[in-house]
Amino acid sequence: MTGCALAALVTVALVGVQVVLPGKALYHYGWYNVLIAALAITAGLFARGALRDVRAQPSRRGIACIVFGCALTAIAGIASGLFGPENQQIVGSPAQRLTVQGLGTLAFPLGASHGDDAPVRLVRPHGAVVLLSGRARNLGSFVVRTTMRTVVEVDARDALGNRLTVTQPTGRAFLSPVLLMEHRQNIAGFDVPFDSFNVPAAHRIVKAVLFSADQAQVLAHGTGSPAVLFAVDDEDERPLPHGIAFDAGVHSVRVGGLQLRAAVGAFPAVEVDSAPNLIATLAGGILVAGASGFTVLRRWRARYG
Repeated sequence: MTGCALAALVTVALVGVQVVLPGKALYHYGWYNVLIAALAITAGLFARGALRDVRAQPSRRGIACIVFGCALTAIAGIASGLFGPENQQIVGSPAQRLTVQGLGTLAFPLGASHGDDAPVRLVRPHGAVVLLSGRARNLGSFVVRTTMRTVVEVDARDALGNRLTVTQPTGRAFLSPVLLMEHRQNIAGFDVPFDSFNVPAAHRIVKAVLFSADQAQVLAHGTGSPAVLFAVDDEDERPLPHGIAFDAGVHSVRVGGLQLRAAVGAFPAVEVDSAPNLIATLAGGILVAGASGFTVLRRWRARYG
């Protein structure tokens, strides 16, 4: 009986840690899931021997509960580890709606945040709306949280100060002025994010490279805040004379016949980690812990009165 309860409790612990500390690559390793299965089988084998020695119905029911709870928890853990999706970060653009299979539809906020975190709404299949934040939230078989990514919101004007439309032909949102900075390159020894946008009315293609405050300081363009390097090409992607300028966020810069200004802000991305089904894990854990405690208590009373 002790061996059955011990194996079951270890099984519950191995699955429970996936709920408490989600997102570890370890949980998807084959040997980890084989270990869970082996412990569950071991609990069943110990239970079979214990049932031969125990005649009292309460004790037999307790052993059965331990085995059932262990099996339920093990199945939840193995299903998540072997068949659950790998951890993923979902990057969306302002106002974009993305459907995640088995989870629901993510509705991203309208624009970048320059102060408080912008919330992401999750519309679930049954119609419920969940506001996601940086705190991990267990939603059945997934653990979901938001992380804030640094983005750049750009403003483009002509030489007279008239606002020009910004497009992103290769971006996630064609007409969005928010650059998600998903690409990286090495400049002056720094690995920095960059993105690009078009200004169709001026026949210009602009590349924007983001430097952190410390990196900008090293490059002698520091004001204590991040800086953006603009490189302006013509519509055929040919560099323009004097087509490079730094925007340190103080004033707009004149470059390539344009007035450009960048505002560095934040925009949420959603991290989705597979996790054992919360209801099954809790139910199995409660059955194992409760039945183990009940059975041990009965044996202690029977032995010591």
